[in-house]
Amino acid sequence: MQKIVTYLWFDNQAEEAAELYTSLFDNSQIVNVTRYGDAGPGPKGTAMMVAFELAGQEFLALNGGPQYKFTEAVSLLVNCENQAEVDRLWGKLTDAEAYVDLPIETTRR
Repeated sequence: MQKIVTYLWFDNQAEEAAELYTSLFDNSQIVNVTRYGDAGPGPKGTAMMVAFELAGQEFLALNGGPQYKFTEAVSLLVNCENQAEVDRLWGKLTDAEAYVDLPIETTRR
């Protein structure tokens, strides 16, 4: 179990975001989906919380409603091997309306 887990709040796109993110990186998977029941507050059967891993890192995604917006307040850095990898990831994230609104920056080591 990872000591610190990144927790992402979505209005109602948590499952779709987790599916997209896990499709982009090796060693990634959806671990568990907890769904709303009769008591809600979301529609019965829809995802409430999605536990997933990206490249072995644990994340939680919550469909918490519109109270908080997904913003750049927290950023995740992906170290890419080359420009081709940057282009592939950026293209898939932007083509899929991927719940990202982040500038792309290139850094050299």
